[in-house]
Amino acid sequence: MRVIAGEKRHLILKTLDSLDIRPTTDKIKETLFNMIQFDIAGKNFLDLFAGSGAIGIEALSRGANKAVFVDNNIEAIKVIKENLAHTKLLDKAEVMRLDCKTAIGRLKGEKFSLVFLDPPYNTGLYIEVFEEIIKSDILTDDAKLILETSIAEDVNMICDMGFDIIKEKKYKSNKHTFFRKKI
Repeated sequence: MRVIAGEKRHLILKTLDSLDIRPTTDKIKETLFNMIQFDIAGKNFLDLFAGSGAIGIEALSRGANKAVFVDNNIEAIKVIKENLAHTKLLDKAEVMRLDCKTAIGRLKGEKFSLVFLDPPYNTGLYIEVFEEIIKSDILTDDAKLILETSIAEDVNMICDMGFDIIKEKKYKSNKHTFFRKKI
């Protein structure tokens, strides 16, 4: 796994040796960032269920102002910090070892333009996280939320929570669904 583009392109990132972690492949990461490439520069990025931190690091490499990495796995936190040190991006990052709902509550007062959620598949956990995001008021008016799920998961109930689906990209076994707050 590596940083695909931007200031830190080609740098190799560490991953976790765990069955619970599904690193986003370089090909899928490249496709994802091609879709949001004009939304990143100067913005704050929130990486929930961050795993190795590869998604947030990619955002920082491509010009994000700040990235907050949230994961409750101690090994994931160690890898995120090692990857941030290796890429020399620690000064633009905040790493939180908390469950996502608690972390979002602690981020009140901050504003994020991009939020990436990669929760465990087929658990419905993302619904609780979206509810917490709504309560916390951490989104800018034009924020995009990107949810990674298994391809079979139905995420349409998020539309009943005040969001519109603006895009969906399906891969072999998973998908990215892009949301924006309803106006």
